[in-house]
Amino acid sequence: MSGKDYDDIPGTFVFDADRSRQGYHLNQFCISLRKAENRDAMKADPEAHMARFPMSEEQCQAVRDRDWNRLLELGGNIYYTSKLAAFDGITFQDLAAMMTGVSREEYRDMMLHGGRPIAGNRSKSEWEEN
Repeated sequence: MSGKDYDDIPGTFVFDADRSRQGYHLNQFCISLRKAENRDAMKADPEAHMARFPMSEEQCQAVRDRDWNRLLELGGNIYYTSKLAAFDGITFQDLAAMMTGVSREEYRDMMLHGGRPIAGNRSKSEWEEN
C-alpha cells in the first residue's frame, strides 16, 4: 500500500479504499465491542473472541499490544478502533493524546490553539535528514 501521494503525510495513515479492505475484519472485531455480549466474550477470552474475525497475525498482535497507531496502519479506522479503547476505559481524548505522544492536557491545549503547527507536518520531504 505505498506509492500514493498522501503516503508522505507525517504521522498519518489515510483511511482509503485499500486500507478499508485491509482492515475490514479488524474493524468488524472492534465494532463488535459495541454489544455487551461481545464485550463479555472479550473479557472472558480475548483470543477466542479475536479468533471469530479472520484478522492477520499483525492485526491480532496490534490488538494485544493496544498499539493504536499500528492498528490504523494495518487498516483500522479510528472510529472503529476507538471502540477497543472504550472497552479499556480510555476516552477518545485520552486515546488521541496517547497516539500523538503527549499528555491529555497537552493534547487538549494543542487542539484549543489550532492543532499542530503546519510547518514540518505537511510532508515527510520537509524533514531534514539526520
